[in-house]
Amino acid sequence: MDYKNISRTISYILRHHPEEYNLKLDESGYVDIDLLLKAISDKNNYNRQLTREDLNHIIETADQDRWEIKDNKIRAYCGHSLKQEIKHEEDEPPKFLYHGTGHSNINTILKEGLLPMQRQYVHLSETEDLATIVGKRKDKHPIILMIDSKKAYADGIKFYHEKNNIWLSKKIPNKYIKLYKES
Repeated sequence: MDYKNISRTISYILRHHPEEYNLKLDESGYVDIDLLLKAISDKNNYNRQLTREDLNHIIETADQDRWEIKDNKIRAYCGHSLKQEIKHEEDEPPKFLYHGTGHSNINTILKEGLLPMQRQYVHLSETEDLATIVGKRKDKHPIILMIDSKKAYADGIKFYHEKNNIWLSKKIPNKYIKLYKES
C-alpha cells in the first residue's frame, strides 16, 4: 500500500472534494471512517479493502497531525475549500497571533487585510516559529505578520481554535495587522 498517497487522498476528500467519492461531510466536516475507507478502496481498485489498521499506520507515521477522529468519524482540522461551510467552535484568542506570507502578497494584505482566498478561513499561528514554517510554503524568506487578535476579538472578529496551535478566522481587517519581521 502506498500510505503517503492514501494520506493525500484522505486530506483531499476531507478538505476539498468528498463528492468525488460519493461522501457527504456533516456540518463540522466529519464523515464515517468505514465509509471513507470503503470509498477510497472502491475508487482506487486496491487489491484489498483499506482497514482501520491502515488508517492508524498513516496517522502514527505522519509528519503532521491533520485529522481528528471522534465517535467513529474523521475530519480534517483545517484547510477546507469546500462549498459547504465547516463549522468550528468559537474561542477567545491569545493577545497576538501570527501569519507567515510571501513578499508578493504583502501589499494586498496591508491594504485589504487577511482574506481566506480559496479556503474557508484565514489560518493563524500562536507562535512566530510556526508562522515561519507555514510562510515558507509560499516564500523561502516569508514575512511574518503580527495580529492584534485580542483587540480584533474585542471588536467582534470571531476566532476558532484548532489543534496544533492553529487559529482560524473568516477575515482579519488590516487595522489589526502589523509587519513583525522578515525571516
